[in-house]
Amino acid sequence: MNDELNSLMDEAIEIIKNSNNIYMASHVDPDGDNIGSLLSMKLSLKKIGKNVNIIKVDNIPGDFKFLPSVDSITDQPFDKNVDLFIALDSGDMERLGVAKDFALCANNIINIDHHKTNTKFGNINIIDSKVSSTGELVYLLLKRMKIDIDEDIATCIYTAISSDTGSFMYDSTSSKTHLIAAELLNTGMNMNKVVVNLYQSRSLEKTKLFIAALNKLEFFQEGKIGIVSITQEMLKKSNAKMEDSEGIVSFLRDTEGVEVAVIMKEIKEDEIKVSMRSKEYADVSKICLLFNGGGHKRAAGCTIYDSLERSKSMILNEIYKSIEEK
Repeated sequence: MNDELNSLMDEAIEIIKNSNNIYMASHVDPDGDNIGSLLSMKLSLKKIGKNVNIIKVDNIPGDFKFLPSVDSITDQPFDKNVDLFIALDSGDMERLGVAKDFALCANNIINIDHHKTNTKFGNINIIDSKVSSTGELVYLLLKRMKIDIDEDIATCIYTAISSDTGSFMYDSTSSKTHLIAAELLNTGMNMNKVVVNLYQSRSLEKTKLFIAALNKLEFFQEGKIGIVSITQEMLKKSNAKMEDSEGIVSFLRDTEGVEVAVIMKEIKEDEIKVSMRSKEYADVSKICLLFNGGGHKRAAGCTIYDSLERSKSMILNEIYKSIEEK
């Protein structure tokens, strides 16, 4: 960890020490890194006597309902007496959804993230795109605060890191990431519980949606590009939710010969959420940035406000260019 990051963490620690009413929020379409980071921070701050509230911005995916203190993420009314707002894994203010108002009325904002596209909207911005996950940054901050990381906190951080590294497979995973994972396991946390809930508990509805998606699978550029669409009609037929499409794009990427995998999710008419993954050389974050999205070199996303077919055509054109540049 470099000197600048250490200095920012020390400033953040001072602000935390001098704040009592601390607010955080699940971001729009929360993922494991966001939720695991939130809960580990909440459990840690409670240990030092802070009043901590977590605002639920969007529904929490069922995969993460096993996490300690997950029920504390709530959409109940909160007053806006906010000493400090801590944003986790949120690239910009809009990612905070309805919680943006709480951030704006806070005395201070600490922004902790690992996305290189982060807009640095906090008073303190602890941003490092070289780490695997926001969970990894949270771990480093808690260690610097000398917080005792118990089994519950370790479970939350491990979930954050594991889910955002594709179970330690993405190239953002470093030797330091593995050392942190080892430290978390040394607390006595139940790794198998995390593995079963994240990777081995696919519902029947999710399985049906998975099968329906594979039946719509298309390949382009001699199999280098794989693309699949999830429509509202498919959700209805499978009795599934859009969150059940999680994992399909990674499965598609893992197909031999595929460099770029894309899933197009029809949120509603003319609103298409795009998730992209790449394997070796394509930088999908650059493609998503063209559509006001972002993310990482190997995993990124964006939202296109157009029809499904036109959105697919626009995305494919940009992927073609990216692959041709290779």
